[in-house]
Amino acid sequence: MSIVDDILKLKKDKNAVILAHNYQLPEIQDIADFVGDSLGLSIQAADTDAQVIVFCGVHFMAETAKILSPGKTVLLPDMNAGCPMADMINADQLRELKAQHPRATVICYVNTTAGVKAECDLCCTSANAVSIVKDVMKEKKEVIFVPDKYLADYVSTETGCDLIVWKGYCPTHAKILPEHILYQKELHPGAVVLAHPECTPGVRRLADKVISTEGMCRYANERKDKEFIVATEVGILHRMRRDNPDKTFYPASDIAICPNMKLTTLEKVLWALDGMHNEITLDREIIAKAKRCIQRMLIYRV
Repeated sequence: MSIVDDILKLKKDKNAVILAHNYQLPEIQDIADFVGDSLGLSIQAADTDAQVIVFCGVHFMAETAKILSPGKTVLLPDMNAGCPMADMINADQLRELKAQHPRATVICYVNTTAGVKAECDLCCTSANAVSIVKDVMKEKKEVIFVPDKYLADYVSTETGCDLIVWKGYCPTHAKILPEHILYQKELHPGAVVLAHPECTPGVRRLADKVISTEGMCRYANERKDKEFIVATEVGILHRMRRDNPDKTFYPASDIAICPNMKLTTLEKVLWALDGMHNEITLDREIIAKAKRCIQRMLIYRV
């Protein structure tokens, strides 16, 4: 039997579901029951009757799955798979910021730890951040937005709202520079440029569409265009190419690789599932508070 056969047998025996984020290695995406963005995967897993969730992603994503499925066992194949942006703010730092702006509504990007979510009023994704901020700003004069300064800049540009911003960012998206986009556009003048909101303002200004990872996949599936330049982590290209064999996708930059997303391997998935290793555990109070933060967002989900 191959390692894939062993994983699939264990998955069946243990009533498990395997989730893979869009940035995971191709072989991980290919064995997954669901491939997508972090929140969407957690919602899909919660809707299954699986008792075990194997989350092939990074730590905050597995935490989100646990928050939405507290009665299920959630495994992270590699506990070293973290998110630098999520680690740029912790609960204590957020509490200090809240103390400086006691009347502010606190919105956190889903790319945050469970402890930070527990301190927030609302969570958001890159897809619904604009609509959430627009709605909140109807009643509140102050909004704290953490941790991504580039997503916050995109939201401010789209809404005209002045936000209280934490200075976090995604190092992988920050690697993508305007000159990378210009170079690809010169090579492929007819290609549609898709950029993630975590990209810098200079990159976003050169894009035809600023859009989340799931949005990118839907957009590519639905459009008649045949060529796309994709400004996000390169792992998503596997899914886009698989779903659209008649279309061509170019990475905006070959160096836009998240090392944490590449830590998960088939061997680690097998090891975690076989021995039920690397279980995600969270304090009940943290789960309850973070779940309220996420649930308040779900009416805006795009």
